Amino acid sequence: MPAAARAEPSTMIAAPATLGLLGGGQLGRFFVQAAHELGYSVWVLDPDPASPAGRIADRHLVAAYDDRVALDALATGCAAVTTEFENVPAPSLEYLARSVRVRPSAAAVAVCQDRIAEKTFLRDQHLPHGTFAVIRSEQDLATAPPNVFPGILKVARFGYDGKGQARIATRDDALAAWHKLGREACVLEALLPLDCEVSVVLARDAAGGAACFPVAENSHRHGILDVSIVPARISATLAESARQCALRIAAALDYVGTLGVEFFVSRGALYVNEMAPRPHNSGHYTLDACATSQYEQQVRALCGVPLGNPAQTSPAVMVNLLGELWSAGEPQWSNLLARPGLKLHLYGKHEARPGRKMGHFTVLGPDLAQVIESAMAARAAIGIRD
Repeated sequence: MPAAARAEPSTMIAAPATLGLLGGGQLGRFFVQAAHELGYSVWVLDPDPASPAGRIADRHLVAAYDDRVALDALATGCAAVTTEFENVPAPSLEYLARSVRVRPSAAAVAVCQDRIAEKTFLRDQHLPHGTFAVIRSEQDLATAPPNVFPGILKVARFGYDGKGQARIATRDDALAAWHKLGREACVLEALLPLDCEVSVVLARDAAGGAACFPVAENSHRHGILDVSIVPARISATLAESARQCALRIAAALDYVGTLGVEFFVSRGALYVNEMAPRPHNSGHYTLDACATSQYEQQVRALCGVPLGNPAQTSPAVMVNLLGELWSAGEPQWSNLLARPGLKLHLYGKHEARPGRKMGHFTVLGPDLAQVIESAMAARAAIGIRD
């Protein structure tokens, strides 16, 4: 879908203005790079003194996300503020919004950062979603409808990359899992027979103009994204349905910024899995395979600059590099760098841990089948085992 060639002339923030970013991970690092390339300065607020984004920012405020002194500094020193991950406290965004532009809004982030709010939003907006039940007590488990079993029990807050969830078959399984998860508020989602998983990353401006990137086809290992293939190997009709659904979500949230929407495809039908109010891991390929990256779009939407062209310039396969690859020392990057069409991105994280996203590579080429073959060969060469 082409980008809407519109801007907000009266509210456009031009370089060399300073932008604020809540969160200092790899998504923030790419935002900082994109902002710098467009001529902006960036201040990052993140409690980790070694955060990847903080290390390359113009200023790094090392403080908690609800630290009022740090938030006041950000509001005073920046023309606009955004976030790079969904678990920044919504009240911090609300506080900042009293005195500085904040995109996406606290209200939109609040929906995406709580699975109960998210599932309720999907239901109320008549968007396709799987059967679910809200679990806050043992009584909720006892009265949950039979059609949510077997299912996956997920904590409502702060669960990601397979953390904070458990696959269950029966009510007794669910009760035991709920206790192991700390008796926190959860959603219990019915298991769907999966054809595949796909995602849509889009950018939307304050005037309602939107630009969708091509649909990505995703596979996971241990609950963490492993490989994204773009364009997804699904029908054009299904891909367009996914884009339209993502656009409906963005419009209903009155969303401004870059948004990721994950879908299950089950028996040929789409079901929304979850939304991410930020750039998305499956959109990393846009750095190398699109006219405009998802991070540049985030900068543009924040500043009221016209959205860029999201067109894909080459088939692409993205492979995540997780911390276990460092178990025997620094991996042999020559195994990757010698391969034609491969682009390596390391995030500058100071400590490698199993399951931690340390980098990724993207393979490009004119033929999708050949790109997939090349990416899988590179994946094996660097030591990733199924």
